[in-house]
Amino acid sequence: MKTVIIFDHPYTATAGENVPHHRSFLAALLKTTMAKLTQAGETIDLIDLHADHFNPVMTADDLTNWRRGLPTDSQVANYQQRLRDADRIIFMFPVWWEVVPAMTKGFLDKVYAKGQLYDAKSMRTTLVKQPKIELITTMSTPNWAYRLIFGAPLAKALFRGTFLKTRLWHFHWHNFAQVEKKSLAERETILRNFKL
Repeated sequence: MKTVIIFDHPYTATAGENVPHHRSFLAALLKTTMAKLTQAGETIDLIDLHADHFNPVMTADDLTNWRRGLPTDSQVANYQQRLRDADRIIFMFPVWWEVVPAMTKGFLDKVYAKGQLYDAKSMRTTLVKQPKIELITTMSTPNWAYRLIFGAPLAKALFRGTFLKTRLWHFHWHNFAQVEKKSLAERETILRNFKL
């Protein structure tokens, strides 16, 4: 089974250790996830957006290519091919202002593109393996507030507005709220017990 992980954090995947001013619980979750998937015999393909210097901005030339059903650039074409080979796709990012950060949004805009990974007329995905989509996020907002006050905008935008809309039915969201308020022991317990 091949899993493609799209990782979006400014500190990159290297921030999984507890090093002051260069640490991320999300990167620690990535490290744990990769270790467990490797142990289970899965093949992992990591797309580290910040380490790759991915440009999330859709330029006028990019939009012209997008409208013609062409990749916006060679990096995007490479990402698209890697997603075509995936049995599972995992998106990992911090939730900022209740939604996805710019890198992930730009990845969806440019990579999960019509004429490339979904058909513009039918809105059906062209990913023939029908990969399972997993979302692993961290946020400062309490879970109850995110769902009840803000209406869980990620579920609406990503599950309903992107993946369900293009007939990718298998979607699961793992969210870790207020991790910064947890003790080191509590964070270590989360990492130890986390399962996809």
